[in-house]
Amino acid sequence: MSECILRVSDLVTTFPIGGERVPVVDGVSFEIHAGEVLSLVGESGCGKSMTALSVMRLVPKPGRVSSGTIELCGHDVLSRSVAEMRLLRGSAAAMIFQEPMTSLNPVQTVGSQVVEAIRLHERVDIASARRRVVELFEQVRIPDPETRVDAYPHELSGGLKQRVMIAMALSMRPKLLIADEPTTALDVTIQAQILELMRELQRELGTAILLITHDLGVVNELADRIAVMYAGRIVEEGTREEVLGGARHPYTQGLLRAIPSLARPGEPLEEIEGVVPSPGEWPVGCRFSTRCTRVLDRCAIERPKSTQISEFHHTRCHVVAEEVAR
Repeated sequence: MSECILRVSDLVTTFPIGGERVPVVDGVSFEIHAGEVLSLVGESGCGKSMTALSVMRLVPKPGRVSSGTIELCGHDVLSRSVAEMRLLRGSAAAMIFQEPMTSLNPVQTVGSQVVEAIRLHERVDIASARRRVVELFEQVRIPDPETRVDAYPHELSGGLKQRVMIAMALSMRPKLLIADEPTTALDVTIQAQILELMRELQRELGTAILLITHDLGVVNELADRIAVMYAGRIVEEGTREEVLGGARHPYTQGLLRAIPSLARPGEPLEEIEGVVPSPGEWPVGCRFSTRCTRVLDRCAIERPKSTQISEFHHTRCHVVAEEVAR
């Protein structure tokens, strides 16, 4: 098996709510290996982005990682100093945030912002860094890169801004790229271009990717493996084919049924009734039990354990556990 780039074990990230610390990420574990794309999927409020911020040690205060371990390229992330962590960001892992329009400084040229990121990690002069930026802009397919380095964010389209953010993330050749909803703010045509770009770069550079999204169409385009998250926990994980083609958890099945289909033109979309419960209001047993159509008596009081379906496919569901045991 290829090198393990990221190993997260029993991660718990908490925020103070109602006088006590309440988990928003609760016992999450996963691994990503070199050259692999793992997609973290789920509705808004499931804890996906907070998991990514935890990995990068960027959880906003007063939140904090309360327990668990995060190992990034052999480094214990949670034991690193602030200065050491600053060096790891960019060189070991880099993050593309979900809103390119607000991630860039509006009063600096886009080129100068990428130059600044490079010089934060390497002792190079401005001219050398600028040449690297032009090369990066060309690599991420920005037209006329020599001119675009001097453009301000407001002079670029949403798609070009996102390409600048990808160039900045790749500037130190990180082994892990975390992409948090990288196509959310873009129209459909530009989304397809950005996905194609990420797929090409992943093949060319061998960078591992943690892709965070609620869009299963995006997942189908890029992911090797999928981890489905609900109410702070991973409820199903497997290869793309196993999860998209043979989902076992009722929540994953509900997400798949809600995808628009050309086979059902004019028919209303299926939906999962209810909403994701807020942290601090999670059910005692299975957290999906209040929305599940296959709920058992034990689901409301007993936390489901992981059930292995195949080598890479597992889920946390009492119904599936009983089916497998038969």
